Amino acid sequence: MSLADHIFIDMCNDILTNGTSTEGEKVRPHWPDGTPAYTIKKFGVVNRYDLSKEFPILTLRRTAIKSATDEMLWIWQRKSNNIHDLKSHVWDEWADADGSIGKAYGYQMGVKHQYKEGMMDQVDRVIYDLKNNPFSRRIMTNIYVHQDLHEMNLYPCAYSMTFNVTQKKGEDRLTLNAILNQRSQDVLAANNWNVVQYAVLVHMLAQ
Repeated sequence: MSLADHIFIDMCNDILTNGTSTEGEKVRPHWPDGTPAYTIKKFGVVNRYDLSKEFPILTLRRTAIKSATDEMLWIWQRKSNNIHDLKSHVWDEWADADGSIGKAYGYQMGVKHQYKEGMMDQVDRVIYDLKNNPFSRRIMTNIYVHQDLHEMNLYPCAYSMTFNVTQKKGEDRLTLNAILNQRSQDVLAANNWNVVQYAVLVHMLAQ
């Protein structure tokens, strides 16, 4: 098994052992027949992956790495909020007749903001700081924009990234570290999908 497999198993055991059932609560998700889709939830789950040891993909079950990477590039590179720019169908149920998911995800990454150095969107700002201010403690993104939530077809799940560069004394090599914050996640369906796509992103930004 991979290290990611062990982390996944430990996380699932922790949720099943120490989590709380949502049965009886008012929940948004529903099964196709209309009944509430209750879950077992645990707040504040934290997993750590060392990308210098392995690429954190599961061997326990298949993760669609090409589709996961395509969705990440849809948000971070294409900065799109339209499913017609996406090869997979994971966002189809959230799109309107024109294919838009509203002012969510890629839309927010493409919004330009005024900085002292000029106008940049969040992706360009991250790249600029990694190149010019690598040891800054202010390299981050946030797409959970409250003023636009009413125009999002789904509130962002993976909503912020924080980047940090470290360098051990006496070494020339720099290490890029990153934290992904998520408000919620369907562990069985999306956990390794998100782990894989943001591991790819970290590798790309490091290069």
